[in-house]
Amino acid sequence: MSVPKNQAAWLVKAGSPLELGDATMPTAGSGELVIKNAAIAINPLDFHMQDSGVFIQQWPAIFGCDIAGEVYEAAKDVTRFKPGDRVIGYVAQEIDLLESKYPKLILPLFNRHAISLTSGRPQDGAFALYTVIPADKAAVLPNEISFTDGVVVPFALEAAVCALSLKKSGVAMPGVATPALGLPYPSIRDVPSAGKTLVVYGGSSSVGSMAIQIATAAGIHVIAISGAHNFYFCKRCGAARVFDHKDTSLAGKVIEAIRESDSEFIGIFDAISTPETYANDITILEQLDGGHLACVHPPPPATDLPGNVRSGMIFAVNDVVTPVWKDYVTPALQSGKLQCLPPPFIVGKGLKHIQSALEKSKAGVSAMKLVVEL
Repeated sequence: MSVPKNQAAWLVKAGSPLELGDATMPTAGSGELVIKNAAIAINPLDFHMQDSGVFIQQWPAIFGCDIAGEVYEAAKDVTRFKPGDRVIGYVAQEIDLLESKYPKLILPLFNRHAISLTSGRPQDGAFALYTVIPADKAAVLPNEISFTDGVVVPFALEAAVCALSLKKSGVAMPGVATPALGLPYPSIRDVPSAGKTLVVYGGSSSVGSMAIQIATAAGIHVIAISGAHNFYFCKRCGAARVFDHKDTSLAGKVIEAIRESDSEFIGIFDAISTPETYANDITILEQLDGGHLACVHPPPPATDLPGNVRSGMIFAVNDVVTPVWKDYVTPALQSGKLQCLPPPFIVGKGLKHIQSALEKSKAGVSAMKLVVEL
C-alpha cells in the first residue's frame, strides 16, 4: 500500500503568514494515533503563537491542537481505537515551558505539560493533513455528528475538566498555582443536585460554555455571565441563570442570585480574565466569604484578593481528564448530554484557509468556534 502524501500549513518565522508545504508522514509511537484530519478548530492560543513564535523549538513549525478525522494508524499498544474510527482529539505532548527563555511572556491556557508543536515534533501540530495525537486525548465521534461539529469539543473540554475536577493544586509558574475545585466528574446520567453553585464568567466563550456543560453534568448549579444576546446560548449549555456583563449592577445581582440558590458557593470560573472581570470577581468573592477563582490568565496578586480566596490559572492539559475522554465523551455525545458548542463557523475548506481563520480569531468571535474543513 502506498504511503499517502502529507501537507501542512507551516510557520516559517514569528509574525509571518502560514505557508503551505509538504510534511513528513507521521507514524504512531507508543500510546499514539495518527489521524487523517477532516476538520481543524482554531483557538486564541494559536494566533498568539503565530505572532510571537513563543515556545517553538524547531523551525519551520506546525501548530494547532483541535482535530477531528479518521484513525489512519494506531500503535500496537492502543486497544481503544482501530484504523477507520471516526474520532475527535487533542494534540498533547509533555514539554518544558522554557521559562528561562520567556520569563515575562504569558499566554492563556498554556503550561509545562502543554501541547502541539511545542513538543518540538512537527507531526504533533494540528494544521496538517495527518497529525499524531495521544490515544488518551481522543474519543470516538458518533456517526451522526459531523467532523466540523465535533472538532469544537477537545480543547474546551480539556481546559474545563482541568479546572473543575482537579483535586490538588499544582504550580503553574512561580507564584501562580493551578486551580483545583475538586468537583465530581460529569455523568451521562441525570444526577441529583450537589448543593453547590458555580459562577462561569464568559459563559458564551468556547471554554466557558464547556465549563457550564461539564459542571451541570456533575450536578452543579451554574450562574453564567455573558453578553445579553447570548443568554439563550448559555441556558442551552445548562446555566440556571444568566446575567449581562455590561450591567452596572452585575456583581450585586450575581451575589443575590447565589444567595437565592440556597446552596454552597464554590467560586468563579473566569473564562475572560481581564481587569474588568477581576474587579467583579473580587467583589463577589468578598461578599460571599471567599471561594475558588479559576482564571485563563494569571489571577490578580494575592495582595489584591480576599484572604480566603484560592486562585489559580487554568491549564489545558492534565491526566485528570483521561477518564472523561475514555468513559464520558462518546456516550455523552450520543445521548446529547454533551453538545458540540459553541457551534462551528466554517471559514473554508483546505489548509490554505487556516491563515484567514487565525486572523478572524485574532479579531474576536463570540458564541462560535472557527473551523477549517479538510
